Amino acid sequence: MSMDIKQIQDLIRFVSKSGVNEVSIEEKDFKITIKTNQEPTYVTASVPTPLPVAAPVQAAPAAAVPSATPAATPASDDSKYITVKSPMIGTFYRSPGPDKASFVNVGDEISSGKVLCIIEAMKLFNEIESEVSGKIVKILVNDAQPVEYDQPLFLVDPN
Repeated sequence: MSMDIKQIQDLIRFVSKSGVNEVSIEEKDFKITIKTNQEPTYVTASVPTPLPVAAPVQAAPAAAVPSATPAATPASDDSKYITVKSPMIGTFYRSPGPDKASFVNVGDEISSGKVLCIIEAMKLFNEIESEVSGKIVKILVNDAQPVEYDQPLFLVDPN
């Protein structure tokens, strides 16, 4: 199987619009790899996915039901903070390795572009960089815990 230039151009356009970082097609006598410089975006469906979704949904009502007054106070306090969210589904890691120091801890000053954590998705380790500057106020996920797309990971005080 060989692709003509039109098919290759269509594939390149598709890859750039889809947000995927790399696509490889390999046949017996033909191989093509297309890579982009975009931030990686992963959309996956896997067995562990329902577990993280169920945990926050159950935890949120449980926290709100016992006492409405304390729940309202932290919510107003947290509103002044910027929430750093997961850009993908995967496993959250605070450090580059089990015997290495964490990328960030509560109280650390961060700047835009600083690596905050790693999210492993499909055996790829993606460094998640900060898009804001400030101070880490709270780390919302435990090390080696599965995370969902758009799940809050850190609270940052921009002041």
